[in-house]
Amino acid sequence: MCGRYASTRSPQELAPLFQVPDVPAKETLAPNWNVAPTDDVWAVLERASRGEEDTGTVQRELRPLRWGLVPSWAKDVKIGARMINARVETVHEKPAYRRAFTRRRCLLPADGFYEWEQIKDPATSKARKQPYFIHPEDEQVMALAGLYEYWRDPAVEQDDDPAAWLMTCTIITTEATDAAGRVHPRMPLALTPDHYDAWLDPTHQDPDELRALLGQPAEGHLHARPVSTAVNNVRNNGPHLLDERAE
Repeated sequence: MCGRYASTRSPQELAPLFQVPDVPAKETLAPNWNVAPTDDVWAVLERASRGEEDTGTVQRELRPLRWGLVPSWAKDVKIGARMINARVETVHEKPAYRRAFTRRRCLLPADGFYEWEQIKDPATSKARKQPYFIHPEDEQVMALAGLYEYWRDPAVEQDDDPAAWLMTCTIITTEATDAAGRVHPRMPLALTPDHYDAWLDPTHQDPDELRALLGQPAEGHLHARPVSTAVNNVRNNGPHLLDERAE
């Protein structure tokens, strides 16, 4: 799974990397070295503007989404905390994800992600979980494959009230390999820049072709370094969380 990651690049850095024409002017997120479920995260997506759904014209956007997908049929938002990941093996079949996989795909920019390995503490001989930060060897941005969904809040009366709609997302995962596989059996999937357009295009709806676009983050060229257990607490944040620590 992918239950925590780092996303510290600004909209001004991300927009040209993903060919987003307009940098968000009002909606900003602070750099986050400890992104946790239900946090707002930057996402790149393509969709039609409100009222233009039938014209076929879509725009590429960089916008905040809440991490933890809430299906449109959910009774409340709490389910999202349990739906932060979607398995690539079944994402096109599961009722919670299959419509989003066909029509509402996104990219979630990340510096890297955290995973935990159970090890024996040499000082106490007791088992403990050691966190690792896993990131591209060349420090390039990771474009994690994601899905997004709309949820209508029944407590808000008017459809045109911005508070009536919540946009949420999930990260697609697969079996881990290379450095990530040494730490944890699952890892997030990513896309290379040459596949961004096809993945984001909502008119591209063939499940097999879409799954073929997904690949290993950084094409498997990942580095995993042990970091402080401070990352275990979602209240902790800052660049010090990425500092290498002795295992």
